[in-house]
Amino acid sequence: MQPTPSLAVRLCGTETTDPPSRTLVAGPLSAAFENGALRTIRIAGVEVIRTIAFLVRDENWGTFTPAIDGLAIEEDDTGFRVRYRATCADAKRKLVYSAAIVGKPDGSLAFSAVAEPVTDVETNRTGFIVLHPVDGVAGRPVKVEHTDGREEVSTFPALIDPVQPFLDIRALSHEALPGVWVTCRMEGDAFEMEDQRNWSDASYKTYVRPLARPWPYVLKAGEALRQSVTLTLTGALPAVTATGTDGLVVEIGGESGGTMPAIGLGVPASEVANALAVGRLVRALGPRHLVCAFDARRDGAEVLSAYRSLGESAGAAVVLEAVIAGDDPDAELAALAETVRTAALPLAGLTVSPAADLRSILPGTPWPPVASAEAIATAARAAFPGVPLGGGMLSYFTELNRKRPPAALLDYVTHTTCPIVHAADDRSVMETLEAMPSILSSTRAFIGDTPYRIGPSAIGCRQNPYGKATTPNPRDERVCLAENDPRQRGLFNAAWTLAYVAACARGGVEAVAMGAPTGPFGVLHRKGEAAKPGCDGAADALYPVFHVLAALARCAGRPLLETRVSRSGQVAALAVADGDGGATVFLANLTSTPQTVRLPSPGGGATAAVLGADSLARTTGDPAALATLAAPLPGDTLTLDAYAVAKVRLPAA
Repeated sequence: MQPTPSLAVRLCGTETTDPPSRTLVAGPLSAAFENGALRTIRIAGVEVIRTIAFLVRDENWGTFTPAIDGLAIEEDDTGFRVRYRATCADAKRKLVYSAAIVGKPDGSLAFSAVAEPVTDVETNRTGFIVLHPVDGVAGRPVKVEHTDGREEVSTFPALIDPVQPFLDIRALSHEALPGVWVTCRMEGDAFEMEDQRNWSDASYKTYVRPLARPWPYVLKAGEALRQSVTLTLTGALPAVTATGTDGLVVEIGGESGGTMPAIGLGVPASEVANALAVGRLVRALGPRHLVCAFDARRDGAEVLSAYRSLGESAGAAVVLEAVIAGDDPDAELAALAETVRTAALPLAGLTVSPAADLRSILPGTPWPPVASAEAIATAARAAFPGVPLGGGMLSYFTELNRKRPPAALLDYVTHTTCPIVHAADDRSVMETLEAMPSILSSTRAFIGDTPYRIGPSAIGCRQNPYGKATTPNPRDERVCLAENDPRQRGLFNAAWTLAYVAACARGGVEAVAMGAPTGPFGVLHRKGEAAKPGCDGAADALYPVFHVLAALARCAGRPLLETRVSRSGQVAALAVADGDGGATVFLANLTSTPQTVRLPSPGGGATAAVLGADSLARTTGDPAALATLAAPLPGDTLTLDAYAVAKVRLPAA
């Protein structure tokens, strides 16, 4: 009998933990200090800046985690003062920077850094970033001061801007509270802004060094780099708003007009044989479709035959995502069609991408010469008559937004997302859920009524369009752009996935594919795989997300019900109508602390199945675990521990 995994492993799949957070206060100003950065900067209880951080990024856009030493924090009636040194290093480079942070009783803030490269440092970006939140900011006025002193009055983008909305920035001012303006001034270089919702970050990011300059670039050893960010306030400040600590309320209304999307799984070609080995468990999950990856430049009929077998075993339709060279789409897709016929693979959908579109192209840079989307769509229709044709990107919304497909020629548009492009800590990953409504509405704005699908998405990085490869993660840590993210195996992923699917459902997405049966994005650990924390490799083990997806898959096509959560960002809720007049409500705690939820008065016969850290031992080997966990819900409150997920059945009134 294996020992019970630690709480850290049950929650996040790894013994490593995020750096601790400390709240600093100066008058109306508060901020969380985390591993050298300031997070959730509030004035009078209202978030005005999401993050100020000094970052070092390598030539693949991977972000270094700084090693902090010499940390000194002072707090008194005059505010707070922080000093520390940080080292960013790998086998190729080393940079040390000294930082100072000062918060004053008037709500002002100053954050400065002096960076000293110990070796030559090849980097795509080194310096400060400032993140403005989306809530209360999107579509609102902003005053931009440029480096030449010019002033511009504009607005933060409402729909997601594919290019930088503001260039050559020295300062940004926005009205954070009625009559109260916050000015963020950035010194040391020219800054510019990108709409970071493109990558599912819930922020507008102002960053150092314009992308029009050459990159990667080299910081020479011994040449100091000095930068600073300051915040100042104007206007009469209200009293600090206390954050509610009472239980939150989930309200359930009538039918919203939408329906629950079909739930599917992704299948990388490298994992199809492993997925076949656990075919009975894939069938037990009940995916409606399998989104299967195929690179026509190297894969053959044997891969397609394996996809056919997996689809038959799982009782799921096969949707093919095919990569072609893109030089001669007529010939390439005719050859692909012949390979599909050889494999006797029935297709429920086909998405075709030229290989060049797997790489990200920065704004202002021409796309590589390749056949047009219109030419590829025409060739695909000819080669695959009657097969639903998809288009878009096999990468992320960023690339879709920058190269928008001819939606009128397609049967559906698709893309994925990845929450660890820019930051990989737990808070940042959960915050990406706030950006999903913007992604969905922005996509809908340019595809019109064309059906919309998403996935396969996961916490881990499916591919890195911004560098040569995904980031290695041999120690199971939280690493940007890593394929293997340990949280895939924990309750964290179950909660994140529930909230992700809920956002897609409310946004009118018709089909959502998540993860994969096995491998880095797997919903289960296959017997014989290398042991992972919490999985000894001696038996098939179901991760918590398996049970969430299985329960959601059974709700496909049901009417969605209106839901409202009194404190967003802490608990996600999704409700569907049952055929007998009752409702099934899914809840997920998006935080690492317990949350007490008040539901509509359940009446007699209500049940709740809670997937939490204490119940995981009963679920790893039982595909029907949520049914066996269901217990009567006697009252109208339910407490969810860290990252717990619940399925609540409310009978008809």
